Amino acid sequence: MRETKLFDLLKNHIINNLVDYVTGIEVGMDTNARKNRTGDAMEDLIESYFIKYGLIKDVTYFKEMTKTEIEKRFNLNLSNISNNGKTEKRFDFVLYINNHVYACECNFYGRGGSKLHETARSYKNLALESKQINGFTFVWFTDGIGWKDVKHNLEETFDVLDTIYNLNDLENGALESLLSSKE
Repeated sequence: MRETKLFDLLKNHIINNLVDYVTGIEVGMDTNARKNRTGDAMEDLIESYFIKYGLIKDVTYFKEMTKTEIEKRFNLNLSNISNNGKTEKRFDFVLYINNHVYACECNFYGRGGSKLHETARSYKNLALESKQINGFTFVWFTDGIGWKDVKHNLEETFDVLDTIYNLNDLENGALESLLSSKE
């Protein structure tokens, strides 16, 4: 306790309740350890729809591709979405169907918070920037009760991004509609 300076925290009244402090640390560490489990689960679920549709990993769909990798593999200029090459974006999935690239982001929000505001704003900008790129479509798969309290943010993005889907949409054939629309 001396070496970790815990006695100093108590002595100087920086913390008043050791049990609350330790519990808070444990909760914080536990939360951090679980931080992206829902994101990974959402990606796995979305990938299962790709497989059900008949897409093949590393042939018609790819996991975690950067803007630069997309440009090289598919001979696209994505400078519109990268501040003229100054930023690098990584997409959760990239689909390649009928010479068309679909760059996909996936997320699930079990609770609200500032992350949802920032994500919606960021994806709205990405949607607007990507509309000028021939042979490229930005797609967003998102769901979760977290959107309930900030649905106006989601609506703003929905107004400019017509390729935003939730799990119910996927169950009802949205992937088939999306991918057959470019044939």
